[in-house]
Amino acid sequence: MKWDQSRAMLERSRRSLAGGVSSPFRAKAPVPLFFENGQGARLTDVDGNEYIDYQLAWGPMILGYNHPAMVERLREQVAKPLSYGAQHPLEFVVAEQIQAMVPCAELVAFTSSGSETVQLAHRLARACKRRPKILKFEGHYHGWMDGALHSYKPQADETGPLEHPLAVPGSRGQVANAAENVVVSPWNRLDVLSRILDAHAGEIAAIFLEPVLCNSGCLMPEPGYLQGVRDLANQHGCLLVFDEVITGFRMHPGGAQAHFGVTPDLATFGKAVGGGVPLSVVAGRLEIMEQMFSGGVVFGGTFNGNPFSLAGASVCLEELSRDDGAALRHANRMGETLMAGIRELAAGRGIPLQVTGFGAAFYLHFTTLATLKDYRDTLSDNRDLLQKFLFAALSEGVILVPDGRMYVSAVHTERDVAETLDKLARAFDRL
Repeated sequence: MKWDQSRAMLERSRRSLAGGVSSPFRAKAPVPLFFENGQGARLTDVDGNEYIDYQLAWGPMILGYNHPAMVERLREQVAKPLSYGAQHPLEFVVAEQIQAMVPCAELVAFTSSGSETVQLAHRLARACKRRPKILKFEGHYHGWMDGALHSYKPQADETGPLEHPLAVPGSRGQVANAAENVVVSPWNRLDVLSRILDAHAGEIAAIFLEPVLCNSGCLMPEPGYLQGVRDLANQHGCLLVFDEVITGFRMHPGGAQAHFGVTPDLATFGKAVGGGVPLSVVAGRLEIMEQMFSGGVVFGGTFNGNPFSLAGASVCLEELSRDDGAALRHANRMGETLMAGIRELAAGRGIPLQVTGFGAAFYLHFTTLATLKDYRDTLSDNRDLLQKFLFAALSEGVILVPDGRMYVSAVHTERDVAETLDKLARAFDRL
């Protein structure tokens, strides 16, 4: 494939836009491409190349590109004011849709980004429990703000002992004292978590986690692990908070909490909830959420409950809840077929590969380890080989997330999957 126009546009963009991209994560792609259109599960770049897409714009496009129902609803909405700075009916309509789908959603609040939802959830938890600390897990990502960006991608020599992981800041310029109220635990180790909670008795307001470790390898919780964390939270008087920015409205119409049958006290949502429009959500128990109005917890935002975003969310949630969640069952079934096919392709060529996650969100690990349990296990991945594979896949017309993730939408078809496996076979051959 030729990417002359994308490369030329990137050079032009660098003269006006920091780094030439709107998010530094995007610069990590094998080739930072510029796109001009998309339909269904396929994208077209400015050079006219077509791709089967498994980035889904880093997750939001659960209904694919230019979904007819989404286009129609947004076309109607754009003829109205784009913002009111006041109430409008779509606010309670979408909130009621979320209440009907998500087990923990007694009340709902809207924001514009996943990072914002985390800040609100931190504040609500600390106010509710009158405790300063948040416990999070190694490798879990909860946004880029100072209070949350710790121990997301630490190097092996930074992590500290497994029994007492260090709170490693994720960015230069991050204030050092933000780590004073962060406690870190390894993922999938109830015994270690129990001891860490004992060591910080009476200090921890909330245990905060991705119910599937999507941001660092799509590692599933061990059987019974989430219920075990729920039980420990209850024993220690902590809130349990699920970061469902990725798993929400993707793993199941009710999120990972519905899939696993474990209900948190609070949950954050983003990406798929809006089907591509900027929207994020905090949902949780009534007495916790009401603190914003009767408990002194300050929260605001000019674009909270934006009518254009909520119009997109309303149709997205309608489509995902239709026929008892048929769209997501299809997405996960297509993904499971892909996962099995990719494993077979690698095994047939003697390439050591682990494919972890669930159908609609999974990850490729070039590793010789037989099992991957926690973030530290992913440090053995051969990232050079992954980059070569990503470039080979892109050259064949298949786009993955630059870290090796693959998102599958509700509109990927059996034909898309079969064609993808043919293309990835050639990509593996290049290795």
